Amino acid sequence: MHALVLKNVSKSFGGIDAVIKVDLSVTEGESRALIGPNGAGKTTLFNLVTGEIPLDEGSILLFGKDLTRQPVQKRIASQLGRTYQVSNLFSQLTVQENLFLASWQTRRRKASLAATLFRSWHKFENQRRHLTKIAHRVGLEDRLDITVDELSHGEHRQLELGITLDQEPMILLLDEPMAGLSVAERGFMTELIMSLKPEITVVIIEHDIDVAFSIADQVTVLHHGAIIAEGSPEQIENNREVQQIYTLSRQSKDTHYA
Repeated sequence: MHALVLKNVSKSFGGIDAVIKVDLSVTEGESRALIGPNGAGKTTLFNLVTGEIPLDEGSILLFGKDLTRQPVQKRIASQLGRTYQVSNLFSQLTVQENLFLASWQTRRRKASLAATLFRSWHKFENQRRHLTKIAHRVGLEDRLDITVDELSHGEHRQLELGITLDQEPMILLLDEPMAGLSVAERGFMTELIMSLKPEITVVIIEHDIDVAFSIADQVTVLHHGAIIAEGSPEQIENNREVQQIYTLSRQSKDTHYA
């Protein structure tokens, strides 16, 4: 069964094509890497899948259900989870409190309300055990009482993943989860993401090609909003068109910073 299917999905902004007639099928339990140079349309495609921006044409199906015109909350209810490049954590609250807020679906509440809710939450031992289990799963079981502003950048990423996992997604979209991480943190996060299979279908945007290839069963390459190649990591690694695109991208960066 397909966890995610995009059919002829397109999106433009002010006459500029950001996503062009994308057809994509991700099998349940698969890990799919979405790669491409900056500006290829990867994050825009994620925003279309989650419903944060409307598509111009095409359709989006999650586990066979057409969610093309459904709002964000309906898609979350369909067990779609996502992490973002920009953190949405409450920096003055602890790891435990952030997990609590996410569990009660109160991310949009003011942080000042969190302490009141958290005190009452202590009565619910089952909930506390559940969130402790989530923290353990993402390697933060020893950091529950530490405020977010004391965490490393890598631990921020781990907490964001834990918050998303608490939603019990069947498909998870990860937007640049390795960005800014140290070598050791990347290794831990890679192992963590790989441990999600096959329970959770994973689609990951990742600029580090080695990381993307190590995680993915299949790789999709976007360029100028269109899919130019799909296949196994080995097939994509040996694809001459993909090699040329990344060579030109690196040359452009070198020229820019020269």
